Amino acid sequence: MQLENKSSTSLTRVSLFTSHNQLDYLMSDQRREGGLSAPTRHPLNQNDPEFWDEDNLNKELERVYDICHGCRRCVSLCNAFPTLFDLVDESETFEVDGVDVADYGKVVDQCYLCDLCYLTKCPYVPPHEWNVDFPHLMLRAKAVKFKKGESKFRDNVITSTDMIGKVASQPVINTLVNGANKNGVLRGMLDKTLGIHKEAKLPEYTNQPARKKLVAHIYDPAQSKAETSDNREQVTLFTTCYCNYNEPSIADSVVKVLEHNDIKVNLAAREHCCGMPKLELGDLKTVTQLKDKNIPALYEMVKAGNTIVAAVPSCVLMFKQELPLMFPEDEQVLAVAAAFNDPFEYLHKLHKAGKLKTDFKNSLGNVSYHVACHQRVQNIGPKTKQVLELIEETAVKNIERCSGHDGTYGVKSETFEFANKIARPIVKQIKDQTPDHYGSDCPVAGKHIENNLDNDQKAIHPLDLLCHAYGI
Repeated sequence: MQLENKSSTSLTRVSLFTSHNQLDYLMSDQRREGGLSAPTRHPLNQNDPEFWDEDNLNKELERVYDICHGCRRCVSLCNAFPTLFDLVDESETFEVDGVDVADYGKVVDQCYLCDLCYLTKCPYVPPHEWNVDFPHLMLRAKAVKFKKGESKFRDNVITSTDMIGKVASQPVINTLVNGANKNGVLRGMLDKTLGIHKEAKLPEYTNQPARKKLVAHIYDPAQSKAETSDNREQVTLFTTCYCNYNEPSIADSVVKVLEHNDIKVNLAAREHCCGMPKLELGDLKTVTQLKDKNIPALYEMVKAGNTIVAAVPSCVLMFKQELPLMFPEDEQVLAVAAAFNDPFEYLHKLHKAGKLKTDFKNSLGNVSYHVACHQRVQNIGPKTKQVLELIEETAVKNIERCSGHDGTYGVKSETFEFANKIARPIVKQIKDQTPDHYGSDCPVAGKHIENNLDNDQKAIHPLDLLCHAYGI
């Protein structure tokens, strides 16, 4: 069925998972293609029984797949859309109704929730009357699949980033894990048994996690009350699993940059995984449990007047967007979301207020900068580029493409090649630009790009570049 055939019945084809109030909202004349209203997102509604109804889900998948088939704007973004269009084009009817419902999951498995289709391509996102939110529909399908017990053991393990980090950072075990990750024979066995591609470069684990090194910064209410004469602005650093267990130097850079600008930095009393890996798996129960562990500690920091930052965009997005959409009536979740900032978003606010120091000692030259998908979805603008270009003799070239890694998609045996293919346009741009430095706000994306470049130049996180510019 073509898109023009849909327009006359569009209101009857609005998501079966849309409330009456939302239907009234969608019926406005402003809710049509070409309208000027800003995109919006509806709550996930995971507590509604219909969310888990598989027949209802499949009807919605068919509806949205049909719209995507008639449009095909997103074909170049990731492998989910080519998978869908191949299924349609190889069917007997050349339409979605010719695709076996059992194959709908093949599209879901290729989506890693980068959100770029929603943000940059789709003309039918809410408030459009067709109400297409492809990433959150994929999330719903993943959640139903997980609840049915159909997720792989491997995926349950590799999304337990906090648990893996705690174990792999222990003495002796740390040496064994890092050694095994570089052993060709063991990696071959891991490929065959667990489905971790033997050529995927896995991150090293430190035996000195960031929260261990920064233990003096952990928030102590009693000490805070005693320091009544300290009137500095305060920022709480959410270290993230990656910066805590894999690259603590990035957490160090956050602290160095903020303290150089006379900002007091502390860490929450407790910290657990933000929940994004489990969200992408569809394990909403664990996401809820992690929310219940993290939010109270972070809320205490908000009540103390702190801004919160994290150096991994996916973690920032989890607290800024995904948790509020899952728990829209939780006042503590909303308060934490309002206080959460990308590091360069916060630094740019300091600059606008005339508080950011610009006593840079080193220029950076030409910088190829990959804009992480989950930073773009925050709609904060090119804050990293704007801050770095305050440095004399520094020019930043943005690369706005998905790296294809996602944290897990880039290491799985069945998706490793697709992840590398998605990264190729970024690699080509960096090669063409021959920069003095390159990197990404997402450290995992930076490493993935580095692994796909056939040279010895290393990816450098923008916060590390800022430290270099300051000479700290």
